[in-house]
Amino acid sequence: MATCLKEILRRGTLKKAILLGPPGAGKGTQAARLAAKLGVNLVSSGDLFRDHLARETELGLAARSFMNAGDLVPDDVTIAMVMEWVRAPEQSAGFVLDGFPRSQGQAEALDGEMADRGGIDGVLYINVSRDELVRRLGGRSICRGCQTPYNAVSSPPRKAGVCDKCDGELYERQDDKPGAVANRLEVYEKHTAPLVDHYRRTGLLTEIDGDLPIEDVWKALEAAAQ
Repeated sequence: MATCLKEILRRGTLKKAILLGPPGAGKGTQAARLAAKLGVNLVSSGDLFRDHLARETELGLAARSFMNAGDLVPDDVTIAMVMEWVRAPEQSAGFVLDGFPRSQGQAEALDGEMADRGGIDGVLYINVSRDELVRRLGGRSICRGCQTPYNAVSSPPRKAGVCDKCDGELYERQDDKPGAVANRLEVYEKHTAPLVDHYRRTGLLTEIDGDLPIEDVWKALEAAAQ
């Protein structure tokens, strides 16, 4: 039987982790804290998309139209970006993947990549109700300058429309507009939610109640490490 995430955390051997959850689940916040706790690097597919877009790479340009519509970026594009990052020497000590994989094809690609590297150690699933997701996603904005995200409900800026960190302008991304939000959730249910069962069968998945406040979600994760 596969070792559960709680046991891996207790032994202090969790170094290669995945965070799963729908858009608006707060994965980014918890992933950053988990990576800091484990002493490893963190990346999300969204981070990679934005980096490639900013540098106008071939992969970034291929991803742009799908991101603006709230659709999943095709697997071949996403996989190429993530595998490039995972293979970098600085990830040899471990990593936290925020929101990747998001499809069965991506999961299989990651399994293949990690087959000779001991596999993934654990998967944390932040489960949030649809009503709560719609509420959260409806209030999101991001800084044009430093890309810091904000939420009108859970993490508003000190001054409306202005970034706390760099005084940059905050804007609503195309994929956070009402029509795109509904589409993102439908895409998630179709393509990503089945991965929860996939990883549950491995014994590596721990489920966290994502409807709880941010600090309570983190405490639940910390409790698993005791």
